[in-house]
Amino acid sequence: MDDAPIEKKLVHMAFVQREDGFSHHPYEDELRPYEYLRAGDMRAGEEAARIFTGNQVGHLSDDPVRDKRYLFVAATTLATRFAIEGGMDQETAYNLSDLFIQRMDVCKTLDEIIALHRAMIEEFTLRKPKPGQDARYSKPVLLALDYIYLHLQETITVAGVAAHVNLNRSYLSVLFKRETGSSVSDYIREKRVEAAENMLKFSDFTLQEIGNYLAFNSQSHFVSVFKAYTGMTPGAYRQKHFRRR
Repeated sequence: MDDAPIEKKLVHMAFVQREDGFSHHPYEDELRPYEYLRAGDMRAGEEAARIFTGNQVGHLSDDPVRDKRYLFVAATTLATRFAIEGGMDQETAYNLSDLFIQRMDVCKTLDEIIALHRAMIEEFTLRKPKPGQDARYSKPVLLALDYIYLHLQETITVAGVAAHVNLNRSYLSVLFKRETGSSVSDYIREKRVEAAENMLKFSDFTLQEIGNYLAFNSQSHFVSVFKAYTGMTPGAYRQKHFRRR
């Protein structure tokens, strides 16, 4: 058992990575296939396979097969969470996760695990509820939710969302509020704050970079909106939660 302090190990790992010219996938790149999955976009499989087999994934074990097993479990966990966000029934998503991890557990080679990984991503993506299958939301609202989720890094307007779903702005606003309980603008802010929380926890981006990436008007706007939803400033939130999981 390696008893070296975590901080010392982190410094050493960072040094070795710099010497080797290694860096992990950027946070937004790593999330992209899961965003596709959530939206039911079959590009998820190709994007996930590219990252899973690339040279910018984490090193979790010196044993290549065991290393991919660990990465497979992490990928399946993310796929499950994003599928649920996309409207999949929770029990179905968790059972699908269990089934794929059980299948992975009997794989003997890297090629088998890589092939199963892509099959797992594509299965979750294919099971995205089609418009009309999700009793909670109408088709225009489902399309609006997906559009917002995939464009958080851009300026989003109610008029732009309405145009995307081919509805009058006023009608979409009424429909969206009735079905989700939130206005379109409030929902956009809420999802931006959720994305900011994840970036504060799991990325090394500065507060200004996060605010800019998520299209807040200014740093002060980012701070005020984030604090209104979480009760904490982004700086305080990062100090409390950064890499604690």
